[in-house]
Amino acid sequence: MEIQDTSDLCFPHLLNSSCRKPTLHWSEAVLLNSVLLFISLITVVLNLLIIISVSHFRQLHTPTNILLLSLGVSDFFVGLLLMPLEIYRFTFCWGLGDVMCIFFYFLINTILGTSIWNIVLISIDRYVAICYPLHYPTRISLTRVKYCVSLCWFCVSSCSLLYSKDELIQPGWKNTCIGECTFFISYNLGTFDLIFNFILPVTTIIVLYLRVFVVAVSQARAMRSHITVATFHSATSATKKSELKAARTLGVLVVVYLACFCPYYCYSLVGISLTNTPYSFSLFFLFYANSCLNPVIYALFYPWFRKAVKVIVTLQILQPGSHEAKLL
Repeated sequence: MEIQDTSDLCFPHLLNSSCRKPTLHWSEAVLLNSVLLFISLITVVLNLLIIISVSHFRQLHTPTNILLLSLGVSDFFVGLLLMPLEIYRFTFCWGLGDVMCIFFYFLINTILGTSIWNIVLISIDRYVAICYPLHYPTRISLTRVKYCVSLCWFCVSSCSLLYSKDELIQPGWKNTCIGECTFFISYNLGTFDLIFNFILPVTTIIVLYLRVFVVAVSQARAMRSHITVATFHSATSATKKSELKAARTLGVLVVVYLACFCPYYCYSLVGISLTNTPYSFSLFFLFYANSCLNPVIYALFYPWFRKAVKVIVTLQILQPGSHEAKLL
């Protein structure tokens, strides 16, 4: 009788139902994991700096920065949880069980979905600030923004439970072998996810930003030609530099977001299942890379972030009264 080689099985004692180990050579796996874990670490550190900055310094407690804080929290969890678990899922046999696999899938939908809708909220904030500057203080308040952020997290979490309902009823029923963690949703839920987490937010962001761009250009032309009436000039002159710069930052944020998210959704749109292939893995990490790039954009375009990081890194933040530091 021929003895079957079980060295490449995840669970050799489960001969007929065990998955096979990933085929990456150990040297390739070490190099790949080292690079990706470094990216994960950078994502955690940069977004933690965003969280500390906005939370600690009182001058940064503005509606726009609260939205950036919410985005920073979601991006922080991408680096802390999603990236390491995705590396583990791709390079090792899944030994954490079906329940943990479902929880991982829930985390992916919740954290990434919240990140997307945070960018939508930021777009709305910039739209009101640029297009209706006189009404901005009354329409966009700290309390309203906090309610919107809480509602955003609640709605996305609820939708994530909807995506996971089949797996919650019967954990692991989609897996073909033991040691596997795969994600699959029905056609109807996949269509809903495509509309809710991509088409609707992207359309909203693009429409709002085009409107912001048109108004910003018209304001710049009016200021240059000196034909602005006194009321309009007083309403825009105080805000034009900071608000228009924030709008440009949003534009960069949107472009980076589309570059990172479009390939993933185009891949899912053609109906190819997201199995543990190198191509799907690269799409997932491109998806996650957006969370590392967002704080880099802030560092390039927001002077207050660079000043806050300097205070944090030099430990001046530990001094009494540091939360009253002037950063703007």
